[in-house]
Amino acid sequence: MSSALDFIGKETIFYGSMIVLILGLPGDVFNTIVFLSLRTFRQSSCAFYLTVMSLMNIFQLCFIVLSRLMLGVYGNDGTNSSEFYCKFRFFFSQFCTTFSLACFCLATFDQYCATSPFPRLRHICRIEIARLLTSIFCTLAFLHSIPNLIFFKHNLSSSTHQVTCAVTDPNYLKYRTYAVMLVFLGFLPISVTALFGSMAYFNVRNLLYYTVPLIRRELDKQLTSMVLVQIIIDIFVLLPYSIASVISLYINQFTDSAVRERIRYLQNLTLILYYFHLAVRK
Repeated sequence: MSSALDFIGKETIFYGSMIVLILGLPGDVFNTIVFLSLRTFRQSSCAFYLTVMSLMNIFQLCFIVLSRLMLGVYGNDGTNSSEFYCKFRFFFSQFCTTFSLACFCLATFDQYCATSPFPRLRHICRIEIARLLTSIFCTLAFLHSIPNLIFFKHNLSSSTHQVTCAVTDPNYLKYRTYAVMLVFLGFLPISVTALFGSMAYFNVRNLLYYTVPLIRRELDKQLTSMVLVQIIIDIFVLLPYSIASVISLYINQFTDSAVRERIRYLQNLTLILYYFHLAVRK
């Protein structure tokens, strides 16, 4: 039973990563081309946030998801061979994911302001402010990911005698699981986007009553629809992996090996679901 679940888990990650890469990479590239090529989108602050998010998703697909495929083909993703790559991979992974979700939160808030009946809130939706906020959150995501360069190290397993790339500090492991995975990459972005997304949807339904140009009104409807679809998908793919990561923190407390294998399989399955938010087309 345990070996069967382990085999199924590895196959799920391999083929799931392949599907995500095939569907996600062309889609995010096309998203970026559309947002950058059309003048209407280039002047939109929300489209600017979505463009940066698409670029971050491309980096994640090429760097993180592709490494999962390498692990399935060669049995090694490179983190066990190079300690520098071990540190950099988790640093870059957390940076891209955090920054991507931050841009999506900004895009949702921007759409709420853009569709608001209050002129002061609509005045916030400027490309200059979007660039400033993007630079600030990029810096914060970069600084918040630096501890991964310190605490991820090569660890020699006493049971298997194999080198693994893992967190060596138990306190940072708890912080990474509870704060990073559960809050910053889970409940926080979902709560922010759900709140402002629902308010933007309410505003869009009342756009006819506001003094807004027709072209701007239609653009706001399109962008709000894109954001709402992404919110719905994220609720179903981000939370399961965050919860599974917390459960896996206590995996050693289960004496039954079959239970531990089920938890590992659950984490592998939710990881693929987590990757699918990179393949959602706008």
